[in-house]
Amino acid sequence: MPLLENHIAVVTGAASGIGRAIAAGYAREGARVVLLDMNEKAAAEAAQEIRSAGGKAESFALDVTKRDDCVAVAKKIADTVGQVSILVNNAGIARRNGMLGAPEAVISDWEDIIAINLTGVFNVTYAFLSSLRAARGRIVNIGSIQSFVHLRTPSSPAYTASKHGVLGFTKALAAELGKDGVRVNAIGPGFIETPLNEKVRATNPDLVRVFMDHTPLGRPGKPEDIVGPAIFLACDLSAYVSGSIVMVDGGYRTI
Repeated sequence: MPLLENHIAVVTGAASGIGRAIAAGYAREGARVVLLDMNEKAAAEAAQEIRSAGGKAESFALDVTKRDDCVAVAKKIADTVGQVSILVNNAGIARRNGMLGAPEAVISDWEDIIAINLTGVFNVTYAFLSSLRAARGRIVNIGSIQSFVHLRTPSSPAYTASKHGVLGFTKALAAELGKDGVRVNAIGPGFIETPLNEKVRATNPDLVRVFMDHTPLGRPGKPEDIVGPAIFLACDLSAYVSGSIVMVDGGYRTI
Protein backbone atom coordinates (compact mmCIF):
# COMPACT_ATOMS: atom_id res chain seq x y z
CA MET A 1 0.00 0.00 0.00
CA PRO A 2 1.38 3.47 -0.86
CA LEU A 3 2.57 5.34 2.23
CA LEU A 4 0.49 8.47 1.64
CA GLU A 5 -2.73 7.05 0.18
CA ASN A 6 -5.87 9.02 1.10
CA HIS A 7 -3.86 12.13 2.00
CA ILE A 8 -4.13 15.55 0.41
CA ALA A 9 -0.74 17.28 0.55
CA VAL A 10 -0.01 20.95 -0.07
CA VAL A 11 3.54 21.92 -1.04
CA THR A 12 4.65 25.56 -1.31
CA GLY A 13 7.44 26.61 -3.64
CA ALA A 14 6.51 23.52 -5.65
CA ALA A 15 7.31 24.76 -9.15
CA SER A 16 11.00 23.80 -9.00
CA GLY A 17 13.81 22.32 -6.95
CA ILE A 18 13.09 20.68 -3.61
CA GLY A 19 9.38 21.51 -3.61
CA ARG A 20 8.81 20.03 -7.04
CA ALA A 21 10.68 16.85 -6.10
CA ILE A 22 8.69 16.45 -2.88
CA ALA A 23 5.39 16.96 -4.69
CA ALA A 24 6.29 14.28 -7.24
CA GLY A 25 7.46 11.93 -4.49
CA TYR A 26 4.27 12.37 -2.50
CA ALA A 27 2.20 11.67 -5.60
CA ARG A 28 4.12 8.45 -6.22
CA GLU A 29 3.18 7.41 -2.68
CA GLY A 30 -0.51 7.93 -3.38
CA ALA A 31 -1.16 11.45 -2.10
CA ARG A 32 -3.27 13.93 -4.01
CA VAL A 33 -0.88 16.86 -4.27
CA VAL A 34 -1.59 20.57 -4.48
CA LEU A 35 1.35 22.58 -5.80
CA LEU A 36 1.54 26.25 -4.76
CA ASP A 37 4.01 28.73 -6.22
CA MET A 38 4.31 32.33 -7.37
CA ASN A 39 5.26 30.94 -10.78
CA GLU A 40 1.80 29.76 -11.78
CA LYS A 41 2.89 28.43 -15.19
CA ALA A 42 5.76 26.31 -13.83
CA ALA A 43 3.55 24.97 -11.02
CA ALA A 44 0.92 23.98 -13.57
CA GLU A 45 3.56 22.22 -15.67
CA ALA A 46 4.81 20.32 -12.62
CA ALA A 47 1.25 19.27 -11.76
CA GLN A 48 0.73 18.09 -15.33
CA GLU A 49 3.90 15.99 -15.13
CA ILE A 50 2.51 14.30 -12.04
CA ARG A 51 -0.82 13.60 -13.74
CA SER A 52 0.96 12.29 -16.84
CA ALA A 53 2.81 9.83 -14.61
CA GLY A 54 -0.49 8.58 -13.18
CA GLY A 55 -0.61 10.75 -10.07
CA LYS A 56 -3.18 13.23 -8.78
CA ALA A 57 -2.23 16.91 -8.71
CA GLU A 58 -3.61 20.43 -8.92
CA SER A 59 -1.81 23.77 -8.81
CA PHE A 60 -2.56 27.32 -7.71
CA ALA A 61 -0.63 30.57 -7.75
CA LEU A 62 0.38 31.86 -4.31
CA ASP A 63 2.65 34.52 -2.86
CA VAL A 64 3.25 33.29 0.69
CA THR A 65 3.96 36.83 1.92
CA LYS A 66 0.30 37.77 1.36
CA ARG A 67 -1.64 36.41 4.31
CA ASP A 68 -5.09 37.11 2.89
CA ASP A 69 -4.16 35.25 -0.30
CA CYS A 70 -3.00 32.28 1.76
CA VAL A 71 -6.34 32.17 3.56
CA ALA A 72 -8.20 32.48 0.26
CA VAL A 73 -6.28 29.68 -1.46
CA ALA A 74 -6.75 27.43 1.59
CA LYS A 75 -10.51 27.96 1.33
CA LYS A 76 -10.44 27.31 -2.41
CA ILE A 77 -8.53 24.05 -1.90
CA ALA A 78 -10.94 22.97 0.85
CA ASP A 79 -13.90 23.65 -1.45
CA THR A 80 -12.52 22.13 -4.65
CA VAL A 81 -9.98 19.49 -3.59
CA GLY A 82 -10.73 18.45 -0.02
CA GLN A 83 -9.36 18.42 3.49
CA VAL A 84 -5.61 18.96 3.59
CA SER A 85 -3.77 16.58 5.90
CA ILE A 86 -0.13 17.31 4.95
CA LEU A 87 1.52 20.70 4.58
CA VAL A 88 5.07 21.23 3.37
CA ASN A 89 6.37 24.77 3.91
CA ASN A 90 9.14 24.89 1.32
CA ALA A 91 8.91 28.32 -0.35
CA GLY A 92 12.04 30.36 0.29
CA ILE A 93 14.79 32.55 -1.09
CA ALA A 94 18.52 32.83 -0.36
CA ARG A 95 20.83 35.83 -0.70
CA ARG A 96 24.41 35.64 0.52
CA ASN A 97 25.12 39.24 1.45
CA GLY A 98 26.42 40.35 4.82
CA MET A 99 25.51 43.25 7.10
CA LEU A 100 28.32 45.52 5.88
CA GLY A 101 27.09 46.17 2.36
CA ALA A 102 25.07 49.05 1.01
CA PRO A 103 22.35 49.96 3.54
CA GLU A 104 19.58 49.64 0.96
CA ALA A 105 20.65 46.09 0.08
CA VAL A 106 21.04 45.07 3.73
CA ILE A 107 17.55 46.30 4.60
CA SER A 108 16.01 44.84 1.44
CA ASP A 109 17.58 41.44 2.12
CA TRP A 110 16.26 41.40 5.68
CA GLU A 111 12.73 42.40 4.75
CA ASP A 112 12.42 40.06 1.75
CA ILE A 113 14.03 37.00 3.33
CA ILE A 114 12.15 37.21 6.62
CA ALA A 115 8.87 37.90 4.78
CA ILE A 116 9.18 34.78 2.61
CA ASN A 117 11.26 32.32 4.64
CA LEU A 118 9.73 32.91 8.07
CA THR A 119 6.56 34.98 7.93
CA GLY A 120 5.54 33.01 4.83
CA VAL A 121 5.75 29.78 6.84
CA PHE A 122 3.50 31.34 9.46
CA ASN A 123 1.04 32.68 6.88
CA VAL A 124 0.54 29.34 5.11
CA THR A 125 0.39 27.34 8.34
CA TYR A 126 -2.15 29.76 9.77
CA ALA A 127 -4.29 29.44 6.64
CA PHE A 128 -4.39 25.63 6.69
CA LEU A 129 -4.41 25.13 10.46
CA SER A 130 -8.07 24.29 10.92
CA SER A 131 -7.90 21.64 8.19
CA LEU A 132 -4.71 20.14 9.60
CA ARG A 133 -6.16 19.99 13.11
CA ALA A 134 -9.35 18.36 11.87
CA ALA A 135 -7.32 15.79 9.93
CA ARG A 136 -4.77 15.18 12.73
CA GLY A 137 -2.30 16.12 10.04
CA ARG A 138 1.41 16.60 9.53
CA ILE A 139 3.48 19.71 8.87
CA VAL A 140 6.94 19.51 7.34
CA ASN A 141 8.96 22.74 7.35
CA ILE A 142 12.07 23.14 5.25
CA GLY A 143 14.85 24.51 7.43
CA SER A 144 18.56 24.39 6.64
CA ILE A 145 21.97 23.62 8.05
CA GLN A 146 21.71 27.31 8.87
CA SER A 147 18.99 26.46 11.34
CA PHE A 148 21.99 25.58 13.54
CA VAL A 149 25.17 27.16 12.17
CA HIS A 150 26.35 30.16 10.24
CA LEU A 151 28.27 28.90 7.23
CA ARG A 152 32.03 28.97 6.89
CA THR A 153 31.54 31.43 4.02
CA PRO A 154 30.21 34.99 4.07
CA SER A 155 26.47 34.54 4.22
CA SER A 156 23.33 36.50 4.88
CA PRO A 157 22.48 37.12 8.55
CA ALA A 158 18.88 37.44 7.37
CA TYR A 159 18.89 33.95 5.86
CA THR A 160 20.51 32.46 8.96
CA ALA A 161 18.00 34.22 11.20
CA SER A 162 15.09 33.06 9.06
CA LYS A 163 16.14 29.41 9.19
CA HIS A 164 16.79 29.54 12.95
CA GLY A 165 13.26 30.94 13.14
CA VAL A 166 11.81 28.08 11.11
CA LEU A 167 13.27 25.57 13.54
CA GLY A 168 11.98 27.52 16.54
CA PHE A 169 8.54 27.77 14.96
CA THR A 170 8.59 24.02 14.28
CA LYS A 171 9.32 23.20 17.92
CA ALA A 172 6.79 25.68 19.31
CA LEU A 173 4.05 24.46 17.00
CA ALA A 174 4.80 20.81 17.76
CA ALA A 175 4.38 21.52 21.46
CA GLU A 176 1.11 23.39 20.92
CA LEU A 177 -0.54 21.08 18.40
CA GLY A 178 0.47 17.72 19.81
CA LYS A 179 -2.76 17.49 21.78
CA ASP A 180 -4.62 17.70 18.48
CA GLY A 181 -2.62 14.84 17.00
CA VAL A 182 -0.80 17.16 14.60
CA ARG A 183 2.88 16.35 14.13
CA VAL A 184 5.26 19.16 13.17
CA ASN A 185 8.81 18.47 12.00
CA ALA A 186 11.47 20.02 9.80
CA ILE A 187 14.10 18.98 7.29
CA GLY A 188 17.53 20.61 7.25
CA PRO A 189 18.99 20.44 3.76
CA GLY A 190 22.68 21.03 3.19
CA PHE A 191 24.10 22.15 -0.13
CA ILE A 192 21.44 21.03 -2.59
CA GLU A 193 21.74 21.70 -6.32
CA THR A 194 18.58 23.62 -7.21
CA PRO A 195 17.62 26.48 -9.54
CA LEU A 196 17.79 28.73 -6.47
CA ASN A 197 21.59 28.43 -6.29
CA GLU A 198 22.34 27.66 -9.95
CA LYS A 199 23.92 31.06 -10.61
CA VAL A 200 26.09 30.88 -7.48
CA ARG A 201 27.30 27.41 -8.42
CA ALA A 202 28.21 28.59 -11.91
CA THR A 203 30.03 31.77 -10.87
CA ASN A 204 31.52 30.94 -7.46
CA PRO A 205 33.37 27.60 -7.55
CA ASP A 206 35.26 28.55 -4.37
CA LEU A 207 32.00 28.61 -2.45
CA VAL A 208 31.08 25.16 -3.75
CA ARG A 209 34.54 23.90 -2.77
CA VAL A 210 34.11 25.18 0.80
CA PHE A 211 30.85 23.26 1.08
CA MET A 212 32.35 20.08 -0.35
CA ASP A 213 35.42 20.29 1.90
CA HIS A 214 33.07 20.08 4.86
CA THR A 215 30.70 17.44 3.48
CA PRO A 216 31.89 13.91 4.30
CA LEU A 217 29.81 12.34 1.55
CA GLY A 218 31.79 14.45 -0.90
CA ARG A 219 29.02 15.54 -3.23
CA PRO A 220 26.29 18.16 -3.44
CA GLY A 221 22.79 16.98 -2.71
CA LYS A 222 20.02 16.67 -5.26
CA PRO A 223 16.37 17.64 -4.71
CA GLU A 224 15.54 13.92 -4.78
CA ASP A 225 17.71 13.45 -1.68
CA ILE A 226 15.09 15.40 0.29
CA VAL A 227 12.16 13.29 -0.90
CA GLY A 228 12.70 10.22 1.30
CA PRO A 229 12.90 12.21 4.55
CA ALA A 230 9.87 14.26 3.47
CA ILE A 231 7.86 11.10 2.87
CA PHE A 232 8.98 9.64 6.20
CA LEU A 233 7.89 12.72 8.15
CA ALA A 234 4.52 12.82 6.38
CA CYS A 235 3.60 9.15 6.73
CA ASP A 236 2.73 6.87 9.64
CA LEU A 237 6.27 5.47 9.83
CA SER A 238 7.07 8.62 11.86
CA ALA A 239 3.91 8.45 14.00
CA TYR A 240 5.85 9.22 17.21
CA VAL A 241 8.14 11.88 15.73
CA SER A 242 7.32 15.53 16.38
CA GLY A 243 9.29 18.68 17.07
CA SER A 244 12.36 17.25 15.34
CA ILE A 245 14.56 18.21 12.42
CA VAL A 246 15.98 15.60 10.07
CA MET A 247 19.31 16.79 8.69
CA VAL A 248 19.95 15.99 5.02
CA ASP A 249 23.36 17.61 4.68
CA GLY A 250 25.77 14.86 3.66
CA GLY A 251 27.27 15.01 7.14
CA TYR A 252 28.17 18.71 6.95
CA ARG A 253 27.75 19.35 10.68
CA THR A 254 30.15 16.54 11.65
CA ILE A 255 33.23 18.48 10.49
